Amino acid sequence: MSRSATKSLGPIVIVGGGNAGVSIAARLRRRGVADVTIVEPRREHVYAPLQSHIAGGVAERREVVRSQARVTPRGVTWVPERVVAVHAGENSVELESGTRLDYGQLIIAAGIDQRWDAIPGLQEAAADGSLVSNYTLDLAEAASTALRDLDAGTVVFTQSAEPASCAGVAQKPMYLACDRWRERGVLDRIRVVFVSPEPAPFHIGAVASELRRTLDAYGIEAIYNADLAEVRPQASELDVVVDGQTTTIGYDVLHASPPQAAAAWIAESGLQGEDGFVDVDRETLRHRRWDNVWALGDAASLTRIRSGGAIRSQAKVIADALTRPDRKRRYDGYSETPFTVTAHSAVFAEFDRRGRLQPSIPWWRTLYRERRFTYVMDRWVLPWVYWNLILTGRA
Repeated sequence: MSRSATKSLGPIVIVGGGNAGVSIAARLRRRGVADVTIVEPRREHVYAPLQSHIAGGVAERREVVRSQARVTPRGVTWVPERVVAVHAGENSVELESGTRLDYGQLIIAAGIDQRWDAIPGLQEAAADGSLVSNYTLDLAEAASTALRDLDAGTVVFTQSAEPASCAGVAQKPMYLACDRWRERGVLDRIRVVFVSPEPAPFHIGAVASELRRTLDAYGIEAIYNADLAEVRPQASELDVVVDGQTTTIGYDVLHASPPQAAAAWIAESGLQGEDGFVDVDRETLRHRRWDNVWALGDAASLTRIRSGGAIRSQAKVIADALTRPDRKRRYDGYSETPFTVTAHSAVFAEFDRRGRLQPSIPWWRTLYRERRFTYVMDRWVLPWVYWNLILTGRA
């Protein structure tokens, strides 16, 4: 890419320093784009997929965390602040401190907000330690201990309603815990309840059948089309609503997934689509009203089922659009959701935006079935690829 072409882009501001933000910044730097800034308030960068393995007792914190400074690509400016508004008509981003950053191109990779306060009692339970979850690192570590030490009782696992960041990952620590309890010979003394707002374990029939076999093998009581209505941590009970009927379930351990939503500043800045997320064309990832605004990952209004596995393809689309527009690359809707179902095997769902199976090895149509190979990929290969290739713009 020529120096004049780089200058024509103007300053590039990336909102969010997670998987999407860092990986696309690295791609742009490798293509010679000089003026790139990441705005990210967190000081620690977390590889979120392994939080489920931590909760399930098969991974440790040290595998998941790096400092944000360490993962920020060389030559990229990191601003450790929070965005409060985008002024698209003025080509500027407003920070919590009141500072404004001007941009030539804006890339929104802000992820999705966890709304623990959206269900009565949920936030209080998270704060007082009476709830565990794979959706934050600290709660995942608490889950590892709570699930490991249980010998009898009732454990409830809840899955978030869409929109959510890879909602199905709520099932991973459940299966890993059951596998451990079975190995210890205590599974028959533990009632495991899975509460999901969906009508099945997954939205693709073939994958759902694989997961139902796992649920049945562990004796998990699945409650579908169910909404978590309230948690009463002092009483160790929760209310679940199915078809307008409320059922109260007492628990010894609650592993919960929070409701999730787009960051409020997206709508307040006039960037939202009907679902509240950044309104972009689902193939080009360019904003439908502002030509120099882009979005990817959980922040973008691209598909109902969100997953970090989609980001690599999306980052390539935006990087090409900015630096190699003649390629006319389009995002085809690819995404993936791995389900670790034992400590040695996984169900690996890869699919397109229409909910059709889309295996990364095209001739292997049954790649989604429970296999040790996909467990190795999920547990060991993909984390290495993430830290060493994706975040450096090489994959």
